[in-house]
Formats: sequence, C-alpha cells, structure tokens
Amino acid sequence: MPQYLSPGVYVIEEEGGAKPIAGVGTSTAGFIGQVADDVEMPPRPGKFQLDQNDQPILDSQGEPIPVPYEVADKGDPQLITNWEHFKNTFGDFQQGNKTLAHAVYGFFNNGGTRCWITRVADASDQTEVGKALDGFKAIDEITLVAVPGATSAGIHGAIMDHCENMGDRFAILDGNQVETFTIEEIQGNTRDSNYAAMYFPWVKVYDPVAGENGIVPPSGHMAGIYARVDALRGVHKAPANEIIRGAVGVENRLSKSDQDGLNPDGVNIIRAFDSNITVWGARTLGGDANTEWKYINVRRLFLFLRESIDEGTQWVVFEPNAMDLWAKITRNVSAFLTNVWRSGALFGSTPQEAFYVKCDEETNPPDVRDLGQVVTEVGVAVVKPAEFVIFRISQWAGPGA
Repeated sequence: MPQYLSPGVYVIEEEGGAKPIAGVGTSTAGFIGQVADDVEMPPRPGKFQLDQNDQPILDSQGEPIPVPYEVADKGDPQLITNWEHFKNTFGDFQQGNKTLAHAVYGFFNNGGTRCWITRVADASDQTEVGKALDGFKAIDEITLVAVPGATSAGIHGAIMDHCENMGDRFAILDGNQVETFTIEEIQGNTRDSNYAAMYFPWVKVYDPVAGENGIVPPSGHMAGIYARVDALRGVHKAPANEIIRGAVGVENRLSKSDQDGLNPDGVNIIRAFDSNITVWGARTLGGDANTEWKYINVRRLFLFLRESIDEGTQWVVFEPNAMDLWAKITRNVSAFLTNVWRSGALFGSTPQEAFYVKCDEETNPPDVRDLGQVVTEVGVAVVKPAEFVIFRISQWAGPGA
C-alpha cells in the first residue's frame, strides 16, 4: 500500500482488468529431410577464395572463384522464410536433397511463409528422425510436422507421438505409393490418430534436375495449403477443395468409387478434376473412428484455442485465488472467444450460443482452492465442414395447378 503523508492530490496508475489473449500462429511447419554432405551450394555474393597474399584466386577463365555457402549441420533446426533462404542453407534442387527441396518449394509456392528444417543423413532412419523430432520440442511456434516421403509405420508413429505428446501441433503424412487403392495398402500399418492427416496419391510436378515431370510426396505442398487457408479464411476452415499450386498431375487417378472406400477411414484423396489437381478430403487419420475429432479443422481449431488460452493466461499464476481473479479470467477468455466467434469459427448467432466460460465458486470449491488450483470450464460450439452437400429435388406443378 502506498503511504500518503501530506495533504494533496495523488494520481496512481493502475493496470486495467483486461489482459487481451492473442491468438497464436497456426501455420509454421517443421520439416525433417535428407540432405547429402556433398550437395552443391550456391556462391556467397562478393565472397571469393583468396591466396596467401589475400588476392582472389582465379579460375581457368580468369574469373575469381567464389566462396560457397556451407550446408547446415545435421540435426540443427534452421528457420527458413523463403526459397532463396532454403537454397543458401541446403542447396538448390539436386539429387542430394531432391525430396526435401520439392517439399519446401511446394510449401512456399502454396502459401507457406515460415518453416523450421532439420537436416538428416537418412530420412528413413527412425532413430535419426526421432532425434530430429526431439529437437523440435523447444520450438514453440511449430504447429505442423512432416517428414516428406516417409511412409513407414515406424516413422509415421514417431511423428504422431510427437504431436500428441506436445499437444500443440499436427502431423501431415504421405500415403504409400501403391497401385491398389485399399486402405490397407495406402495406410500400411500406420495407426489412427486425430492429430494427423494422410494424403494420397503422390503428385506430379516439374523436376528441374531431370528436366521433366516427376513424382513427389504431397506433404510439403499440403503444409503450404494449410498455411494459405489459415491466412485467407482461418484455422477453422478445412484445408480442402483447394488447388495444389505447381502440381501438373497425380501418380494415380482415383474415381469417386475409389474414394468411397478410403474417405470413411480418413485417407484424404488428391483428385484430378480436368486440369486442376485438387485436395478432396478433410479428415484426420481414422476418419469416422475418431468421432468428434474426425475433421482436420476441428482438431486444429482446438489446438489453436488451447495454446492461445494457455499462453494468454500465464499472468494468472500466483495471483490471489479469489472472486476477483475468477472474474478477470472469465472476462479475458470470453473476450478472446468472442473474437474467435466473429471470425466465423464458432457456431451460433450470438456469443452466448457459440461458447460459455465458467470460473466461479462451483468450479473452484474450497478443496480445489486448497490445492492451489483455479479451474475454468470452457465450452465451444465448433463449425464443421459441409462434407456432404445434398440437394433434394422434386417436380413441382407450379402455383395454381
């Protein structure tokens, strides 16, 4: 308490009751990919090899020999924000980084803006991938995780375990390259998870190394589409019915009847409609078996809500656990969810229909307070995608008939 020792007017600054909760980012990807030690790296601008007299060393044409960039160390996550940045860190398209390069190019080409990349010697080595995933744990902004081209159940399981244990990120998986379109062949022994989505088939893109079209895994392109949809519509919008930029075809052309056997189990199909290569599925891996978590956007919306509220209410820790605190929590979380509702992410014509926040004597009885806990109950009505659009059409005789 301040002391007032003499008569006068005292003006005191006080903190406002509202501490706004800011929504966290949802579209930073974490990629793990194979890059050889001997990849050719681009030259550093204005940097040349020097002799013992600090004079530029000349090549056979009399031109100074440039100093190339150094490839990033294995196991060391690198923040990459554009394609040029990737080339200077891991090299341009070439045999030694082909799968990763196509994935990252597809990510940026489809709307991605930020990604963390860990280089490994062998992307099919589960132990090495596991160590790289451990390196992602300390990078809080990662919300999407992929190992482009990896299709083994072991690596898929490691990615899903990582996302489930972290509780703030989502896995994008590549389906097997197969010619028989059954769930067993495409998914293999990969288990179900509502923290992951699988895409099939692989896509055709132009390969500058071969000088012709080639087949690449879709996970990098899909991560870019997730980022694009998040930016344009919001994380509540399903990343589906979207054209894959840069794709000129698919490895396997599937029909509606082919998809009928895959969609219920949560394998998301990439379809060729005329000249457009389109994502035609929005389910988590397991589909109907995941019940209320069967849609990608529902799971990712809850990840967004949970992480935003978690980070935005850290000020609560060690505050006096009384009614004043409960009122502040209710007010701040309600203000955040009102903005989420206004974005179209929650169902209801009013905020009262879309969500509720309860933090009072009922959720915080004496025995809970004695444990040093403050409990807030939040309920939201989520918007689910219109996956099956049905028009009922019948004949009408017209007025007066």
